[in-house]
This record gives sequence, structure tokens and C-alpha cells, in this order.
Amino acid sequence: MSRSKKIISIILVFFLIIAIVIIGRTMIGNHFKKKFSKIPPPGIIVTKVFKKEFSGKIETFGTAISKKSETFKIKKNDLFEELKLKNFIEKGEILIKLKSGDIIAPFSGVLGYTGLTEDILVSNNIVIITLDDNSTIYSDIKIPENYSSYIKKGLPVDVKIASYRDKIFEGKVDFVSSRINADTRSLLARIKVNNKDLELISGSLLEVSVKFNLRNSLSVPDTSIMIEGDKSYVYKINDQNIANKTEIKTGLRSNKKVEIISGLIEGDVIVAEGLKKVRPSGKIKPIKK
Repeated sequence: MSRSKKIISIILVFFLIIAIVIIGRTMIGNHFKKKFSKIPPPGIIVTKVFKKEFSGKIETFGTAISKKSETFKIKKNDLFEELKLKNFIEKGEILIKLKSGDIIAPFSGVLGYTGLTEDILVSNNIVIITLDDNSTIYSDIKIPENYSSYIKKGLPVDVKIASYRDKIFEGKVDFVSSRINADTRSLLARIKVNNKDLELISGSLLEVSVKFNLRNSLSVPDTSIMIEGDKSYVYKINDQNIANKTEIKTGLRSNKKVEIISGLIEGDVIVAEGLKKVRPSGKIKPIKK
């Protein structure tokens, strides 16, 4: 009988230990759960979905051509004095004073030297002066045949040059040829660019983007999109600041913005940056960008 009591005591102690362990683990778990539940939600940069202009683009190159240009060949022995040119001259001003008669500027423009010539075709040294009206710049560009149906007069154009990498000059298509060149399989077009500050110089290589199929579409920052396989997602924030993973369909990309075809509406608030700190269905502290 004493042996049975001993066995029962051992069993009771065993279950008591198990109960103490279970209760202890539960209490510790509740403690840490309560402790960490007090951690404030992470601050996340958010932005609203808004509309932006998107378009197809045809990238090509062209050479800058002045609106007007004229060359003057002057014999050095016809000069009154050493030649000193103004940077810019107005129409009607005396361009150069010569013994044989002054040259009057036929239009306003930038003066410059082309060079000196002294060869068998010229008996005396000749100074070659150029006058360029660069207030408007033109350029002839070639459009690949497969884009010919999109090109028409008046389409907007963005132009860049190497010396102003961060600046975009705006222009438009001024003329479109009526036929495809059979040798190059391209369509010739001429663009017109406003150059009121005279930053574009005749002869410069232009990087030209012709924009077509313009439209205003919903857009989001490219940093807000998650790619999983062949699907795209964003975190949409509701009124309770809960981040809900939302599938979207995207279109074109332009200047770090992505066109949204479906999945969002204008005015929706989404996570703009810091996707790694967001948990699906988790709460955040919105920080407006």
C-alpha cells in the first residue's frame, strides 16, 4: 500500500511540474506579447495616387539648324581696323565697317568666325564671318517606318544635348514628309524647338524624343511596386492606417513613375517607400512625402 502511494505521489509531482511549466510559459508569452504590442507602428512614407501624362516615345537623333544663317567673306585688307565682333547683334546694326562700304546685319543673331582661308582658290587672306539666328532651332529627323502611322504635325518633342544633360528643351513636329524613303525605310520629319535663351547652338547633336498617343493616366512611384512572378502589387492604406496588399496592372514607365491600368483609383493612399518595413494587414504611421 505504501508503494502505491509512492507511485501516485510521483505521478502527481510529475503532472504538477508539467502544469507549472505550461503556466510559466503562458505567463512569459503573455508578458512579451503585451510588451511588444506596445511598440508603435513603423513610420512609412505614403503618397496619393494621382494622374500624370504618359505617352509613347520615338527616340532618334538630329543636328541643330539655325532659323536663319548667312556667311560673309571679308578681305582682310578691306578692314579699317582689327576685327572685333560682338557676341550678339540686332537687325539693322553695322555688322562690320569696311573701306568698301559697311555691312548691315540683315537680321538679329549671333556672330562668329568660321575660320581663315588661304589657299590656291583665294588670292588674299579672307575672314569668314557667320551670322546665325538661333532663336528657333530646326532639325531634320528620321522616323522608322513602323512608327509612320503615329507621326503628324504638332506632336510634342523633348530635346536634350550633351552640354545640358539635365535640361529638356521643348518643341514640336513642324513638318512630315509625304513618303517613306525606300533606301532607309524611314520617314523624314522636321522639328521646331524654341531657343529664346540661345542655349542650343547650330550644328549641335540633338537627342530627340517624339511623344505620341498622349494620355492622362493614374501613376504611382516606381519605389511603391512589388513584383512577384508575373504580378505586381502595392500596399494600399485604409482609413485605419492598415496596409493591405493590392494587386495592380501596370503600363508605361516615365521619370520614376509607373502608369496604373487597374487596381487603384485616383486619391488612394499607398506606401511610397520602405516596403520592407511593412507587414501585410499591419498598421503603419503614415508620413506624407
